[in-house]
Amino acid sequence: MSNMTIVGAQWGDEGKGKIVDLLTSEVDMVVRFQGGNNAGHTVIVDGKKYVLHVVPSGILHPGKMCIIGNGVVLDPASFFEEIDALAALGLDVSPERLKISYKTHLIMPYHRAIDGAREGKAKAKIGTTGRGIGPCYEDKKSRVGVRAGDLTDPEVLKAKIEKALEEKNVLFTQLYGVPALDPEQVFNDLMALAPRLVPYLADASSLIMEANAAGQNIMFEGAQGVMLDIDHGTYPFVTSSNVVCDNASIGAGVNAGLIDERIAIVKAYTTRVGAGPFPTELFDETGDFLRSQGGEFGATTGRPRRCGWLDIVVLREMTRLCDPTTMALTKLDVLTGLKDLKVCVAYEYEGKIMQYPPQTPRGLDNVKPVFEVLPGWEEDLTGCTCWDDLPENCRRYVERIEELLGVKAGFISVGPDRNQTFKH
Repeated sequence: MSNMTIVGAQWGDEGKGKIVDLLTSEVDMVVRFQGGNNAGHTVIVDGKKYVLHVVPSGILHPGKMCIIGNGVVLDPASFFEEIDALAALGLDVSPERLKISYKTHLIMPYHRAIDGAREGKAKAKIGTTGRGIGPCYEDKKSRVGVRAGDLTDPEVLKAKIEKALEEKNVLFTQLYGVPALDPEQVFNDLMALAPRLVPYLADASSLIMEANAAGQNIMFEGAQGVMLDIDHGTYPFVTSSNVVCDNASIGAGVNAGLIDERIAIVKAYTTRVGAGPFPTELFDETGDFLRSQGGEFGATTGRPRRCGWLDIVVLREMTRLCDPTTMALTKLDVLTGLKDLKVCVAYEYEGKIMQYPPQTPRGLDNVKPVFEVLPGWEEDLTGCTCWDDLPENCRRYVERIEELLGVKAGFISVGPDRNQTFKH
């Protein structure tokens, strides 16, 4: 094995948590490098369901070191809820094996408040989960953010909160019509959490580099999907951080040369949550079939996901942004029972055939998918344990995806459980 980055290839919800969980047995450390608790990784082990939001998926494996990197935004209260739930299931979530970078930014009560106020007032909804992720990243970029390490210096922390609320309280009262927040109360509430959070803080960069120097294998785990990247996704219907593979080094605090492999998680069809363009979306019984068979409801929000055919154009964009060394193809079993399978191989846009998404503001809203039709299969895949077990039409589907993208499907998933994935 070697050091690797794992990212979602589409609009998230591709099954990253399961693949991370599968590969964690072959690594020593798992590092989460971006996003917040708006993301949810669902992992099923021996029939037991674990939903992770910000804690790295490696936590399910005893003895593995897990790190929340500087590129993550962390809600302390939500973090405690998550680790308490994991501890109740018998998992070790102690500071000895779970670390938070001193540089990780904290989601504050005013971030959640402003997130909800904006979305409630907006006529055109972005589809935010309202957890304060975006406003927290805004403060980070504006250099007024609160970092986890600030909990060790109350004087610095209090000054930052006061400074942030000078502007935000004007927005609350004058623009959104909600009550102002008391800086003293916000400070006191956060300091009440400090004794429990501070023991988790660490120099994450040093820990990762020391592990690498000792010959340990490291996995860098992303959240959401490449098409939700703040720069390269379907803006403005995106997340508030960079999801692409190369952000792993920035969000973890190490150099890019440390990472050897880039694994893209590709769902065998396409889904997305919230608003935004979706060229292959299905509004018929096939879309309902995919949603039902695939259990396509958000791990964090419970929202039903929009479902559609596999979009190769979106995946081509992912490959040129991330250059994956391999891909993991997930949820193949969901397609069982469909007579024909459509794959979008190009877009028709303004009289031209396009291999990549148009870059104009509303271009993706106005493309017409160019479909290729492949035969489906009726055989149940959930018991397949190797390539030869797959029915012929299923193998043809996988091989066509590999051919169109020029990337091998090194892992194939045929069910929700940990043991329903095999190498190819």
